[in-house]
Amino acid sequence: MRVLAAMSGGVDSAVAAARAVEDGHDVTGVHLALARNPQTYRTGARGCCTLEDSRDARRAADVLGVPFYVWDMADRFHADVVDDFVAEYAAGRTPNPCLRCNEKIKFAAVLDRAVALGFDAVVTGHHARLGADGLLRRSVDLPKDQSYVLAVLTREQLDRSIFPLGDSTKAEVRAEAARRGLAVADKPDSHDICFIADGDTRGFLADRLGAAPGDVVDALTGAVVGSHQGAYAYTVGQRKGLHLDRPAPDGRPRYVLSITPTTNTVTVGPAEALEVSTVRADRPVWTGGARPVAPVECEVQLRAHGDVVPATVEVTDGGLRAELRRPLRGVAAGQAIVAYRPDPAGDVVLGSATITG
Repeated sequence: MRVLAAMSGGVDSAVAAARAVEDGHDVTGVHLALARNPQTYRTGARGCCTLEDSRDARRAADVLGVPFYVWDMADRFHADVVDDFVAEYAAGRTPNPCLRCNEKIKFAAVLDRAVALGFDAVVTGHHARLGADGLLRRSVDLPKDQSYVLAVLTREQLDRSIFPLGDSTKAEVRAEAARRGLAVADKPDSHDICFIADGDTRGFLADRLGAAPGDVVDALTGAVVGSHQGAYAYTVGQRKGLHLDRPAPDGRPRYVLSITPTTNTVTVGPAEALEVSTVRADRPVWTGGARPVAPVECEVQLRAHGDVVPATVEVTDGGLRAELRRPLRGVAAGQAIVAYRPDPAGDVVLGSATITG
């Protein structure tokens, strides 16, 4: 099979490409140039998509003996991921840019171009399993599992995807990279948001959205207890950095409960007020099969590496509704809800949707 290996410059994608070669596929490596100005993106252990990563990817391709290309997708990435990130925060939601990058770039723009060029599938270093049955499952390495950020993919996209690392732990991947002579064997994982060079999300948003002073209001008393320079700088469940003018009457910490862009208000309150038992979401994608016609008993995850809870998921006219068996805190609009079917062979992704409330 002729496959395109997406090589980010990290250890996972390098080993995934190596395994594809070993499995007898006709492999071509490609690195995605996503930064309009690579110097503004994170470097070293804290980033991805940099010039350093491009060089690391090319060296890995040389070791594997596969053709290697760089595809410039900076404009598409900026429009579909960076601009979307800013717009979501401006609307009072909390986006997941890695999920959006998978949806719009790696498994849409890249896969579409690959198919047009005659490739049969795209190989990536994501830690997730995609078996012969075509079902997306969690990785055996649960702390590294990335099925949550892949659950947005359609059935058609999964049918042209290969995830060679799902049956291996990260430690095993690094050991294999060292045995294969890949220089990235000990390269640290990337963290945080690659397009925010200094890690200051609040400053990044302020530069693009400008100052927008408003009130911080206590949910219990209705009193104004502080001010902010932009509601976009807050997310549901946040505790630190609130800079409140007065403590709560009971002395307990306050958390962000909601963000209302129309009034430019941030509402804060006690931790228990964050508890949510019903979650509504729109734009569902059913990767595990047909759209359910009846309520589904399953487990749901509401944040990357977040808690997993039993729930009943029901399709509605506008999307879906999940009734949680136990309440969760910090459920934020803009994040994904991913439904899993527990399975001894690895929990199966049923589908995902974008949380609205």
